[in-house]
Amino acid sequence: MSNLKSQAIALLEELGVENWMKNIQVMGDKIILDIVSHSPAMHERKRLEQALKAAFAEQLPQAQLKLNILVETHEKKPEIKGNEIPGVRNIIAISSGKGGVGKSTVSANIAISLQKMGFKVGLLDADIYGPSMPTMFDVEGAQPHSVQVEGKSKMKPVESYGVKLLSIGFFAGTDQAVVWRGPMASKALQQMIRDAHWGELDFLLVDLPPGTGDIHLSIVQQIPITGAVIVSTPQHIALADARKGVAMFKMEAINVPVLGIIENMAYFTPPELPENKYYIFGQNGAKNLAEKLDIPFLGEIPLVQSIREAADVGRPAALQDDSTVADVYEKITQNIVVSLVERNDTLPPTEAVRITNMAGCAAVKK
Repeated sequence: MSNLKSQAIALLEELGVENWMKNIQVMGDKIILDIVSHSPAMHERKRLEQALKAAFAEQLPQAQLKLNILVETHEKKPEIKGNEIPGVRNIIAISSGKGGVGKSTVSANIAISLQKMGFKVGLLDADIYGPSMPTMFDVEGAQPHSVQVEGKSKMKPVESYGVKLLSIGFFAGTDQAVVWRGPMASKALQQMIRDAHWGELDFLLVDLPPGTGDIHLSIVQQIPITGAVIVSTPQHIALADARKGVAMFKMEAINVPVLGIIENMAYFTPPELPENKYYIFGQNGAKNLAEKLDIPFLGEIPLVQSIREAADVGRPAALQDDSTVADVYEKITQNIVVSLVERNDTLPPTEAVRITNMAGCAAVKK
């Protein structure tokens, strides 16, 4: 063991956080330290980061510290009844009432942010008619392999950037239109859920199609959603549909807790005028809606060209270290985790529902 590494470990022991260390590497005078924060709250992470950087600067000034703060919460996990996915702790549906608000881009970047925070993450692209995750994660043309699990053949999700992925886009050609009636789409979705081996996941994100249709009913029928996140732009027409999305999850028969609303494309700041904000689609629309509906406002995402470019080339913007965009997604993801912890501590487990007719009537599965 190098002398610098020994000194670093001794310093961690002196600070009383040696058991929080996940990994430490020393390359020359550079120390790469992965350490766990046991609170999902942003201010607690910042406090830990500042304390460690100050201690290393004072006692090991010759070292260059690269610090990675991982989040490990010990929140009470709901014991989900019926239709649970083995090994999956939390299932979060990401929805929008209206198309074109950037829901899939937000889903991809939240998945990356969770993975960077140290969680095990899966992402199910449930937008059967417009799958986009293969493009956003640069795995177009990939196909899930078959694995044997307890004597049964299962699909192994494609993995990219540490996130496990399944999408109908892996089974349909790039130029092939998916022209299916509702029952066929629901059957395909069921296969991606039930015939997949997700392994151990802290979070499975489900990127839903826009609206409130067959796919949404199929999802709440097949798996117990821990909570839902709504994505909207600030404009009135998008907010009207977002309100309907919230109402769907709050239906007595469905009863999925809404973890909060995200405002996407909140404002535009030109690179040459970094202090200016132009509210192209209106100002604080989603924030005001969240207050009216008494649900958390998770944050706002600016209209930034690099987010679109990153999605198009298959490298989500949240992967960019030390960037303003990555920080925005990180803060929103932190807020989602905080809202989820509160949900798991204060509400009973979600149950899957049984769809009783094609008009969308539902009853809680006993």
